[in-house]
Amino acid sequence: MEKLLIFDSYQLNDSQLNNRIVMAPMTRSRSNNTGNVATALTAKYYEQRASAGLIITEGTFVSEEAIGVVNVPGIYTTEQIDGWKLTTEAVHQKGGKIVAQLWHTGAYSHPDLHNGKKPLAPSAVNPNQQVFTAEGFKPSEVSQSMTIEDIKRTIADFKQGAINAFEADFDGVELHGANGYLLQQFFSKNTNLREDEYGGSLENRARILFDILDELKQVVDIKKVAIRLNPSLNGIMGILVDDETIAIYDYIVNRLNDYGLAYIHLIEPFTDVSAVPDAIQEVAKHFRKIYKGTIIINRAFNKESATKVLNDGHADLVSFGVPFIANPDLVDRFKTDAPLNAPDQTTFYTPGEKGYTDYPTLN
Repeated sequence: MEKLLIFDSYQLNDSQLNNRIVMAPMTRSRSNNTGNVATALTAKYYEQRASAGLIITEGTFVSEEAIGVVNVPGIYTTEQIDGWKLTTEAVHQKGGKIVAQLWHTGAYSHPDLHNGKKPLAPSAVNPNQQVFTAEGFKPSEVSQSMTIEDIKRTIADFKQGAINAFEADFDGVELHGANGYLLQQFFSKNTNLREDEYGGSLENRARILFDILDELKQVVDIKKVAIRLNPSLNGIMGILVDDETIAIYDYIVNRLNDYGLAYIHLIEPFTDVSAVPDAIQEVAKHFRKIYKGTIIINRAFNKESATKVLNDGHADLVSFGVPFIANPDLVDRFKTDAPLNAPDQTTFYTPGEKGYTDYPTLN
């Protein structure tokens, strides 16, 4: 059989991707304006990287209640929709495809970002994280347990966020169900202490995801909806692997087969979980046996390891994060085996062009 290459095209439902290289979602905190609007600078950043087969935007907040980081663009106002249109138009003019990642941080937030109110989360817990506020990083505090009314409102916010994303001409949406944020907080026993229909059993803890998907399929093309999952997150970002972690993610991914989504975007372990019996050590390999649709895999890949995971059959597409920050022409650099620019970590979350749109290309 002919070897698969990361430069091969891929048919993602009705979208033809130019290659199998995906730009992963990465918070960049450049919307330092009163309305948290994506700007012309945001558009330039994504346009520079439009040679990726698919771009997944930084997480974009579905409501004010969803905010957990300062200076991040939202997608819940008319101005924010119009701001994102600058980006989608720029990427499409370059022949690229781009989806919006819909985000709610839950407990992974701070009262400073909510006019002094506690952030809403599945339960009253403190994820013990550093939260990026207008005054710099501050330690998180105990969150406010969501009422059923809060949950229903949040589901509606995701629904409206998806509607808004398609109004902004995105090619799809990805639900952020990873990295210790709201949806993963519902999935995990250490952050979901509820005793109602959204807590307790693994079916109940997964319920909010399927409630959101059931609402989305009423108003948008479900084949253009995706989900990002981080099943082996452990000991960081406020999440612990537990004795039902494998079971709940097997349940979730099995059920996702019924929805015909665009893809699932999986993350390999951030930390060594080889000594954690309840963790999935090889995420893509594990879920390839369960999921019948497209799989994107992420976690510190290079050209060679990405090619291998494709040819091992464990994933269809590979997403790259930090390499895209410093290398807007990452695809061309991979094609020519050119050296990669080194990223400047001091400018990952700072306003302005520096460390954002000023990295040199091969040309």
